[in-house]
Amino acid sequence: MNTNNYCVIMAGGIGSRFWPLSRSNKPKQFLDITGEGKTLVRQTFDRFCKIVPREHIYVVTNEIYKDITMEQLDIDERQVLLEPIRKNTAPCIAYANFRIWQENPDANIIVAPSDHLITNEAEFLRVARQGLDFIANNNALLTIGIKPSRPDTGYGYIQVSGEELTGVRCAIPELKKVKTFTEKPELEMAKIFFESGEFFWNSGIFFWSLPSIMQAFDIYMPSINALFQKKANLLGTDQEIATVREIYAQSKSISIDYAIMEKAENVYVLCADFGWSDIGTWGSLYANQQKDSEQNAVVGNQVFLYDTKGCVINIHPHKLAVIQGMEDMIVIQTEDVLLICKKENEQLIKDYINHVKLQKGEDLI
Repeated sequence: MNTNNYCVIMAGGIGSRFWPLSRSNKPKQFLDITGEGKTLVRQTFDRFCKIVPREHIYVVTNEIYKDITMEQLDIDERQVLLEPIRKNTAPCIAYANFRIWQENPDANIIVAPSDHLITNEAEFLRVARQGLDFIANNNALLTIGIKPSRPDTGYGYIQVSGEELTGVRCAIPELKKVKTFTEKPELEMAKIFFESGEFFWNSGIFFWSLPSIMQAFDIYMPSINALFQKKANLLGTDQEIATVREIYAQSKSISIDYAIMEKAENVYVLCADFGWSDIGTWGSLYANQQKDSEQNAVVGNQVFLYDTKGCVINIHPHKLAVIQGMEDMIVIQTEDVLLICKKENEQLIKDYINHVKLQKGEDLI
């Protein structure tokens, strides 16, 4: 295993679209939301342990999730990087860059969200090894593009260039130069993208060498880089938490896509297909779960269904549920909340959360 390989797992989100199972004090990455016996962040961590030394895996999360992160992953405190507030992915990645730079200025880094589902792990690991080899030998920023299986409006898209690659040391047929990035399109545009064969889903999984990404920050997002550069000597010390709070208070909130990937010239995509989903909603989770003969995706050991079809059902293990006559519904029962809504209206869950917060306060959110 290459000792220059590092991984950054981003685990600071609140997963509000998975309410009421996902709560602000224990969001979806810390839950076994698929019913497979491991939380999402644990699945992600174990996956990367196969290609990156365990001690080289850093997890960036919110300060309030420090204890649960260390408990679930059994890692050293130095590997948990704590954000005081959420400022999107660019500050998060800059923070990790400077911490890794203290340890290994020649590091090759994979950056990945903590809550993605990957069903063909062997293929993913093969692709990831290719990505690490590529960025170790090229001044390049690399992302994984997923071959789309449908015209989905919930994902960002990457358009690949048909031009022959020049000036790179590479022998990967699936590697392409990025032409454009497009945020979540309307359905008609998604259909055009899907049919063209030139567009891939943006996985949000990135590869780069530390020199390449720090150079990109210097060029395209110098304000964020300068904040960390001024205080770099305090990172990794007992002053780190206070220092990062000060930096984040001044930092712009911006994604790495907007900040750098859409601007840089040396951006490539490795096109792949390994059973990927970002499982951002109950509907996307349903699409990737095993289903019974009536196409119900059920989590819960005391669930009795009658005349019920096409539902997402997640019942607390200590609760018994009897459900009759439902079709294409979301039914989620925790210890203290019951949610029932149509699958097609799951985008309204955020509205429901706001209503509950106004009427009942923060305790149930």
